[in-house]
Amino acid sequence: MKILAFWDVYWRIGRKALSREIDVIKGQYTPDLCIANIDNCSSGRWAVEKHIYELESLGIDFFSGGDHFFDNITDIQEYLKKDDAKLLRPANFYEQRYYDIPWKGYSLIEKNGKNILFIHLIGEVFMNHNVYSPFLKFDEILSEVADKGLSYDVCIVDFHCEASAEFYGLAHFIDGRAGAIFGTHTHVQTNDEKILPWGTGLISDVWMNGALFGVIGAEYESVRKRFITGINKWLISQSLEKEYVISAVSFEIWDDGKCVSVEKIRKEWSL
Repeated sequence: MKILAFWDVYWRIGRKALSREIDVIKGQYTPDLCIANIDNCSSGRWAVEKHIYELESLGIDFFSGGDHFFDNITDIQEYLKKDDAKLLRPANFYEQRYYDIPWKGYSLIEKNGKNILFIHLIGEVFMNHNVYSPFLKFDEILSEVADKGLSYDVCIVDFHCEASAEFYGLAHFIDGRAGAIFGTHTHVQTNDEKILPWGTGLISDVWMNGALFGVIGAEYESVRKRFITGINKWLISQSLEKEYVISAVSFEIWDDGKCVSVEKIRKEWSL
């Protein structure tokens, strides 16, 4: 099975860039499953419903989020209540008592005769939320899936984290129990794609889909005051430059659930 993961779709330019290039990339890598992280796809923050449908129309099968999940929560409450909602929040967020919404932290996705267990976790280190241990949550999810009598052919993990040491700790913790784990938070592609000894493919950050220059997608002048003053009240705006980057990773996972190839993807174009 081939899995193609696009991370992180950043703001309007990221959505436009992906709409222009996704067919070419899918044609080159012929994925069985195509997924994307959309933690910043609407105004640099969490997705709104119309943008989820916009990206779904491009042929993306499922989505994950991250630390911005609750930023626009009122805009996607009705979407999340739908039985066919194709969106994961980090599974190790503590349960939210203030929203009457189903909370999907993992999902079993059927594609081309295979069942893929897609798990979304968020890191504890240097993040803005207090969350449950991603290590313990991974074990609990596998136990929960087994207790329900569910089976899967492939397990993949989106780990939305800041610290590379935490990413590698979890990668080794799940090695042999997942086909792939990929990081999705820093907006900087890493050069560490590999397959661990027990068959788990990894890359610690896939990077982003959005403006090539600026500050990880944002317009520099809009963040300069934050750096100079140390005050975070200044609004961030998107970079409107013409150059953009498409970032993704392609995993090939055999029927035994082990990864046999990892290829990072980075392509630059101009609008």
